[in-house]
Amino acid sequence: MKVNWQGVFPAISTQFNDDGSINYESNARMLEDLINDGIDGIIALGTIGENASLSPTEKREFIKHTVETVKGRILVLSGCTENTAEQAAKYAQDVAELGVDGLMLLPAMVYRGTDREVVAHYQHVARATNLPIMIYNNPVSYGVDINLEMTAILAQEENIVAIKESTTDTRRLTELQSQFGDRFNILCGVDDIALESIFLGATGWISGLTNVFPRESVTLFKLARAGRIEEAREIYRWFMPLLRLDTIPTLVQCIKLAEQIVGRGSENVRMPRMTLIGDERDYVESVIKEAMETRIDLNKYNLD
Repeated sequence: MKVNWQGVFPAISTQFNDDGSINYESNARMLEDLINDGIDGIIALGTIGENASLSPTEKREFIKHTVETVKGRILVLSGCTENTAEQAAKYAQDVAELGVDGLMLLPAMVYRGTDREVVAHYQHVARATNLPIMIYNNPVSYGVDINLEMTAILAQEENIVAIKESTTDTRRLTELQSQFGDRFNILCGVDDIALESIFLGATGWISGLTNVFPRESVTLFKLARAGRIEEAREIYRWFMPLLRLDTIPTLVQCIKLAEQIVGRGSENVRMPRMTLIGDERDYVESVIKEAMETRIDLNKYNLD
């Protein structure tokens, strides 16, 4: 199975009303804005989408609404974050029927498996669906590193086609490419090493702050892929304080507050998350204020 998952993929937020219910109208507006801003695809119900805070029914309803809103204009991948392999397999089958283009699959939640158990989890889900699957490798957040030996076993599953690499160690990209060639699409999953990862051959960038500044993200990616290093570095230096917000425990609250400040969404989250207060809130607001005041004119790069 071959896919061409390239470009910038915002990991979209799930918008909530003040009473905690899903605000589908706000999500539709957000999707339209992102599509108009030139992004290549989205990840729905990832970490930033607060996957674990939604009920099974809500997850499926959200994916249905997302697919119907997008109408095939961009790729729609769904996060798959479940407690057991059986639950993950059932979810994969359900969202396949709803029309998603692929799955971003995490290890089983709550229980941190051994290497053998994690491999078996991925094998079980892959064999339960025809959807193309992206491995989400994030040992920093989830305590499991899907290492090269495990990846070699999973490479035997034809529909495991991509890796969201979030170890924060850029050497892993080169190791993956050296061992597996072009077997996998490799996408950067850590915002503040995005430029380095693109230079090292990442085919795409799954980003949180792209929700807030999509045009800057797309321009950065295109410049980097075109080898226009100095111009890409100019955007990256401006972007870095923002990108750092994606690498801390409150990343969801930071990104949703940023969306609210720039008029792209609401900061409402579901418990156990709570909106930012005090110094944390002040810091995010100051970073966004500085970014808005020093925003770069992207027209000067002449990218068509």
